[in-house]
Amino acid sequence: MKPLSPVDQLFLWLEKRQQPMHVGGLQLFSFPEGAGPKYITELAELLRSYHTPEAPFNNRLISRFGQHYWEEDHQFDLEHHFRHEGLPKPGRIRELLTRVSAEHSNLMDRERPLWEYHLIEGIRGKRFAIYTKMHHSMIDGVGAMRLCMRSLSTNPDERDMPPLWSMAPQKRAARDSSDNDDWMSNVAKLSAGAGKQLSTIPTLAREVMKAVNKAKQGPDHVSAFQAPLCLLNQKITGSRRFAAQSYPMERIKRIARAFDATLNDAVLAICGSALRDYLISQHELPNQPLIAMVPMSLRQDDSEGGNQIAMILASLATHIADPSLRIEAIKASVKDAKNTFSQFTPEEAINYTAMTMAPAGLNLLTGLAPKWQAFNVIISNVPGPKETLYFNGARMDGMYPVSIPLDRIALNITLLSYVDQLEFGLTACRRTMPSMQRLLDYIDNGIHELEVAANLPAYN
Repeated sequence: MKPLSPVDQLFLWLEKRQQPMHVGGLQLFSFPEGAGPKYITELAELLRSYHTPEAPFNNRLISRFGQHYWEEDHQFDLEHHFRHEGLPKPGRIRELLTRVSAEHSNLMDRERPLWEYHLIEGIRGKRFAIYTKMHHSMIDGVGAMRLCMRSLSTNPDERDMPPLWSMAPQKRAARDSSDNDDWMSNVAKLSAGAGKQLSTIPTLAREVMKAVNKAKQGPDHVSAFQAPLCLLNQKITGSRRFAAQSYPMERIKRIARAFDATLNDAVLAICGSALRDYLISQHELPNQPLIAMVPMSLRQDDSEGGNQIAMILASLATHIADPSLRIEAIKASVKDAKNTFSQFTPEEAINYTAMTMAPAGLNLLTGLAPKWQAFNVIISNVPGPKETLYFNGARMDGMYPVSIPLDRIALNITLLSYVDQLEFGLTACRRTMPSMQRLLDYIDNGIHELEVAANLPAYN
């Protein structure tokens, strides 16, 4: 038996019917050249032949005196985890996203290993999809990304590739303490260690108070005490709505260049525009700007080691109608947050983040301060594969993250880069955010209005 870490156990404690704690991914593939009518049936038979899982896919939870452990499942049943499904006609992307929304709403059976793998056929244009979901206590978002990439190949001629669950594990564990790009793991760590941080770092406590006072005086600085309550910040249900869209990376980059901004600045401006339009359509736009929690790299070099990630709070300037003024306000907010962190050592940056963000995590755990909203939405941008990938000859056309909305944070926007595309994955509570799929139209509009504001020609 292997005990779960305190952080991994926290994901089990956080889980409720209205708050499933699994992460997911949707991959869209095109059939290989010359594939016959039985291609998907044969692929399903190949996948079923891998009936012996490798760690961590062979582990199930057991509990002893309040402590959870991983134990090998000696009654493993592949049919429970591997699902071969067909979309209803007409097999559009709309039907695919509806299927993923429904599957992502369901809790997983804790008596079995906490993962599922859905092979979905019947998609227009000789395409199929794979939707996977894994509990966050089993693997984090970065680990899941690496695992998915290991299951694919850059060689379109490679065949007999094993699925995720039968790949031999690497020497490094599925969850690695250096995987600091996963925002959910960081929130958990910060919440778990909040008391220790506050009692041992009084100088940083003073910095937090300075930040609060600074936010009262300057419009660029954002503290954990100024996010307005809005439609996004109500109690959620377990029903999910997932929406996804791909955009050319160069289209977003040229907006960033036109406004002398970073790619992340441009992404935040696009999301801010979409949320502004959505809330106006629902007659719910607050007078104060929405605040996004944004995992942000502070790395200044090409190194890989060490912890150089922070979770900043950035204004989305949703109170500003003009897109040019809005992106400038967002740039200033992000720059101010980065400047704050630049004065810290990596260790101080971790502790400062803990002290500003841990109260939000504790509120999530206890619900003691429902009217206090540290941020309104989570927007995360994750680097993905730079080369075209294949699975048993099928070209992967897109990969979309399916993430975790939280109670009173009903929308999660996660972006993933793939070759020359930027993939948007929007996961929300279906009831809390009615007509959420319209956000894709509003994202289109946000990109277009920034192009017009910058006098950019139409993108071809």
